[in-house]
Amino acid sequence: MQALKERILTEGRYLGGGILKVDSFVNHQVDPALMMACGEELARRFAATQPDKVFTAEISGIAPALATAYYLRVPLIFARKHRPVTMPGQIFLTLTPSHTKGREVELMVSPEYLHAGDRVLIIDDFLASGETILGLVRLVEAAQAQVVGIGALIEKTFEQGRQKLASLGVPIESLAQIAALSESGIRFADEE
Repeated sequence: MQALKERILTEGRYLGGGILKVDSFVNHQVDPALMMACGEELARRFAATQPDKVFTAEISGIAPALATAYYLRVPLIFARKHRPVTMPGQIFLTLTPSHTKGREVELMVSPEYLHAGDRVLIIDDFLASGETILGLVRLVEAAQAQVVGIGALIEKTFEQGRQKLASLGVPIESLAQIAALSESGIRFADEE
C-alpha cells in the first residue's frame, strides 16, 4: 500500500536490532485517516474468509485491527497483557516473546468474547518473527475457534515470520513488506 510505504520512508526510523520505529503514525500517535485506509484494504483482502471476529494484541495492534473490523462489520477483540479486575477467573492465557520489550509477555483473553466455532481474523501492526501472532493463534485454538487469516500493516520479511505461520494454511497478507532495514535505509520487497 503506497501511502503506508511513503509514511514508513518519511517518518520511520531504524533503531538498530531490527526495530523500526513508526510511533508517529502507528504505535504511539495514530494517524486515523491512514489507519482507516489500511483497515479498508485489509478488510477487502480478507472479506472472502468471512471472519466473524478480528483479534489482535494490545496495544499497537488495536488501531489497524479496529479499522479492519469496522470495514468487515464485525467485533474486535484484543488480547490483554495485564489482567484487569473485570476479567473472569478462568481465561485463555499464553506467553510469547516480545522483541521490543526484550522479554516474554503474557497474552490473555476472556472466554466471554472468544468462543468455540468463531471465525477469527488476526490483525497486527507488525509481522516479524511471527511469535506474537503465534501466541494469538494459541489463544484462538484454546477457545476452539478457527483462524481464517492473518494480516499485518508491516512485514519484515527478513525475520522469517511468514514461514513460521505458513503451516497454518490460512491467507497471510501485509500492506508493506520490508526486505532490508539498516542505518543506510529501508528497502521494500517489491523493489528487489
